[in-house]
Amino acid sequence: MRMAGNATWTSSAATEPELACPIGPVVDIVFSRWTTPILWTLHTYGLQRFVELERRISKITPKVLTQRLRQLERDGLILRTYHPEVPPRVEYEISELGRSLAPLFAHLTEWAAHNLDKVEQARQDYDSRPDR
Repeated sequence: MRMAGNATWTSSAATEPELACPIGPVVDIVFSRWTTPILWTLHTYGLQRFVELERRISKITPKVLTQRLRQLERDGLILRTYHPEVPPRVEYEISELGRSLAPLFAHLTEWAAHNLDKVEQARQDYDSRPDR
């Protein structure tokens, strides 16, 4: 199967679908709930303390923010710096690996600008069908 640009998507009938898709692991890492708002915030505003992230991403709970930050640090997408002072200070920033996702997000933003209205129209068409 041919994809947009120069990317090609090939699959084997003998491979399990969840193993055949080469982007599955990327989707799991990057598009988990709260990952994109955290990465966007760090990319846009730079170095942030926990409380700053919490204020900017207002609907996330402290527990979930902590979990996501740990996972993103583990995945290498953000950097955590601990400053042993009184009181202790911890800062987060997007890593080079995290910044390398910027073109992907730019393409998705462009796709959204051109297609979300079509998705909404398709949903309305689907929901208004008499067989529904």
